[in-house]
Amino acid sequence: MERPVCLIENHEDGTIQVNQAALKILSGFTKKVVVVAIVGKYRTGKSYLMNKLAGQKNGFSLGSTVQSMTKGIWMWCVPHPVTPDHTLVLLDTEGLGDVEKGNSQNDSWIFALAVLLSSTLVYNSMGTIDQQAMEQLHYVTELTEKIKVKSSEQDGDFSDDSSEFKRFFPSFIWCVRDFTLQLQLNGKEITQDEYLRNALKLRPGLSPQVRNYNLPRECLLHYFHSHKCFVFDRPASKTDLQNLDNVVESQLDPAFVQQTRKFCKYVFENSPVKTLSGGYTMTGRGLGDVAVSYVESIRSGSIPSMENAVVALAKIENSRAVEDAVSKYEEMMTQYGSKFPTETHEEFLSLDKECYAEALKVFMKLSFKDENQEYQFKLGEQLQHKKAAYQQKNEETSERRCRVLLQELSAGLENRIKEGKFSVPGGYKMFLAEKKSLEADYLKAKGKGVKSLEVLQEFLKEKENVESTILIADKSLEEKEKKLAEQRSQAEAAARDKEILEKANVELQKNLENEQESYKMHVEMLQKKMSEESEKMKKENEWLIQEKLQEQQEMLSAGFKKQCDMLEEEIKHLREQNKKSPSLLGEILDILPGGAFGKFLKKVLL
Repeated sequence: MERPVCLIENHEDGTIQVNQAALKILSGFTKKVVVVAIVGKYRTGKSYLMNKLAGQKNGFSLGSTVQSMTKGIWMWCVPHPVTPDHTLVLLDTEGLGDVEKGNSQNDSWIFALAVLLSSTLVYNSMGTIDQQAMEQLHYVTELTEKIKVKSSEQDGDFSDDSSEFKRFFPSFIWCVRDFTLQLQLNGKEITQDEYLRNALKLRPGLSPQVRNYNLPRECLLHYFHSHKCFVFDRPASKTDLQNLDNVVESQLDPAFVQQTRKFCKYVFENSPVKTLSGGYTMTGRGLGDVAVSYVESIRSGSIPSMENAVVALAKIENSRAVEDAVSKYEEMMTQYGSKFPTETHEEFLSLDKECYAEALKVFMKLSFKDENQEYQFKLGEQLQHKKAAYQQKNEETSERRCRVLLQELSAGLENRIKEGKFSVPGGYKMFLAEKKSLEADYLKAKGKGVKSLEVLQEFLKEKENVESTILIADKSLEEKEKKLAEQRSQAEAAARDKEILEKANVELQKNLENEQESYKMHVEMLQKKMSEESEKMKKENEWLIQEKLQEQQEMLSAGFKKQCDMLEEEIKHLREQNKKSPSLLGEILDILPGGAFGKFLKKVLL
């Protein structure tokens, strides 16, 4: 992208919607995305930092007046400067607290969407981190009213699910602009991160004043992770600030320039890939899909649910995974189509198995949260149909080639039949000899394919009437000889029918063995994927346990026993989750559907 585009449009009537042009752009980014969003009061220099992250002097509108320039959420996708296989998605939000806005509720929604869409959230403020700065961050205290983890409360349980926010929420960076204080505490120098940690310390007590003081701090500690702080000197004189788009770096304060570089370096090296619960990493396409899900919830008057967004995205991505996997199978089979007809049925099954394996790999890579393995089985059944279609194509190709070959080999025979060459004494033996010679030449020919015997039998049956006529007309043969010849011909035809039947039974058995091998391979891949997803969830839970232990320490130092006990319960629940190690095969058997694919798969597994 050469320039940013608006992703979330914020209209004057207070409604918001996703820009379709931006969605089309996002759909083209198939790499994993690192999403950095910046929020803060208007006219605090947010856009400048985002332009630096994009590696450009301008792009996001800076403006030079007290009027907010950015409306809605603007997006800029650029190559990740550190990780080539990632895309860096920058989201610049409109300024919070703009006096010209007619609807202050939009500030809360813009803030909530920035949180939901980003993997790193940058909060930009002026001056110092004091109580006033915390009060300006009241949007964070409203997140439980704007965002839900679960889609609905079950069994009358209306308990707060914000304990799960940290699993979904981004890392947090606080950028303090025009910072003029000394980084000292109790006479000792401190780091920028220590400055933030000290500002986030909770006060003991239960008075309304203490609760108001603690609330935004609790939310920051409780909802976000990896708290980081950068303080910036004033970048330039007031005159230069009004023309920051055109000011060269040498005219800016060196300390500000150096700190900006440190900020960018930290973001590039530490901002995580945008993930959903369970460790599913998102692409640009997925980011666009969840943006639509969240905005549609807001427009409908409901509260965006992270669970609903994940479910909606899973349906979209799993459907695409099935399509892409089937396309992979078709692509490979089409390439192998030049080998049709295969000489044997086993050769065809070998091609099918190879294509099936590659299709499964595509599906396993792209799918996620396939509850009840619904899309696994859709894929299995579609691949069954595709296999049957290509098997038919292979057989039809063989039939055509065999018929053309027989037509060429029998041309002379057909002419002599028409000319009556065999309607003479001894003609039957001459006909029989030519027929045997034709059969031998046909059987020696290569490239006939899997329907060779069937087409030959069909050809010979078509000649039975001619053969019978020649036999009856041959006056050199006794009636007894004719009878024996007729019996011999019938026995040969019966032997060929038997051979064809045995061949069909062998092919049927080979088909069953092939399906069994394919489904076992399917289950092995499924078990591996479920095991990997289980390990991801365990790692995520372990990380969350450590985060909650840190929260617990903060609460303990402030004397909040009730909150400590609640955190202890959450930690206990997470540890119990990680102790569970159910049989993956048992899980698969429990969720198999009752269709043909599911029944066969159960039979294979058991």
